[in-house]
Amino acid sequence: MKTPYFRKIFLPALFLSLVFLANSCKKSDTTTTTAGAAPTITTAGLIINLTSTTAQSGGTITDEGGSSLTANGVCYSATNKTPTITDSKTTETLSTSGSLPIIFTSNLSGLTAGTTYYLRAYASNSNGTAYGSVVQFTTSTGLSGIVTAVSTLAGNGTAGYADASGLSAQFNNPQGITVDASGKIYLSDSYNNRIRTVTAAGLASTLAGNGTIGYNEGSALSAEFYGPNGIAVDGQGNVYIADLGNNVIRKITAGGIVSTFAGNGTAGFVNGTGTSSEFNNPAGIAIDASGNIYVADHGNNAIRKITSAGVVTTLAGFKTGGYINATGTAAAFDNPNGVAVDATGNVYVADQGNSAIRKITSAGVVTTIAGGPTQTDLINYPAGIALDAQGNIYIADEGGRIMECTTTNVLYILAGSLNTPGFVNGAGTAALFNNPQAITVDASGNIYVADQGNNCIRKLTVVKTP
Repeated sequence: MKTPYFRKIFLPALFLSLVFLANSCKKSDTTTTTAGAAPTITTAGLIINLTSTTAQSGGTITDEGGSSLTANGVCYSATNKTPTITDSKTTETLSTSGSLPIIFTSNLSGLTAGTTYYLRAYASNSNGTAYGSVVQFTTSTGLSGIVTAVSTLAGNGTAGYADASGLSAQFNNPQGITVDASGKIYLSDSYNNRIRTVTAAGLASTLAGNGTIGYNEGSALSAEFYGPNGIAVDGQGNVYIADLGNNVIRKITAGGIVSTFAGNGTAGFVNGTGTSSEFNNPAGIAIDASGNIYVADHGNNAIRKITSAGVVTTLAGFKTGGYINATGTAAAFDNPNGVAVDATGNVYVADQGNSAIRKITSAGVVTTIAGGPTQTDLINYPAGIALDAQGNIYIADEGGRIMECTTTNVLYILAGSLNTPGFVNGAGTAALFNNPQAITVDASGNIYVADQGNNCIRKLTVVKTP
């Protein structure tokens, strides 16, 4: 498991040396039981890597009940909408760790193509069998797998600064990326303190920033940034940047003028208008069709909203943070890092410290779509999040994986391998990334990733194989 909080490190040190994210282990909770009871179990909310004949699910046991477990797994059926262990089932190896929660994975095979199944997790002890909630999924009619081809669009793995094409271009720890309607890519070249663009053919150029750490407005190439992070572009060609080190949201007009849209350079947690507001290490940023901007205020554990007039409010979360599904400022996040917004105003959050993907409705109601603090193998400290036009969610996690969570609650591992950093192009899990930080999807479905540790922009094309 990784500890992702490199943004908490004093920023000048970030630019003097590369910060490596150290591996650490978290202790599990000690076992607790309820005497004379069956176990307590929940079903995994997502189906993973679904094909026409295979799927992956699982569950979480939070209480073993009054005696030791005798069996656990998932049961499933195409006819019984509340399946039991008398239906088809998997039987997993019993945990001997003596710690809770117990999280297990079940692999299903031999499924029938084009068939709807009902599935739930189960756990048994001498007092009985308990079940989680039912999850419904439908196998595809002809999908035997997904093949993702990973290539390098620009950059060569060496940290530097060069406006050039393809592998001749150089970046230094890129941490934000987005794409406009024409297919032009915009990225925050964080350690170069510049905003760069890359064409679909891989030609890199500089949009703004002179490379000096600072806080200077005006003409784009004379402006100064301090570790720019999240980036978004509106329909008029205005670019918005979460200037993390300066604790502000910057705007670059289509005419090339840089100004401060919100925040004043002081780290704080203040709602207000324009420069009367304050942020604390703002990271991810997204913009909706009405011009409202959403910010993952990383250091404040909150999601902020900025209207087109510059009025800043708190959409959800509170300063001390945590992991709570609730409404508005009663909900809690842990160092949120990425945001995306759909056409109906729902906001999706890469809740990095909680290893979760969260959803916020336009009314501020916060729920968890995937992951959680005890499920770091499922979603491992997500850094970046994006949506396509159909509402599918794309995730870059710091464990080195690129994932897709479909509108039907199926999670696909598109590329990368958990906690195996590297710089390898290729297919699917054979491809390797190094601390990917941001992700975006163009109108054609091409996926682009700011691969921070490899100092490059990676491109993914996804093909569904019959």
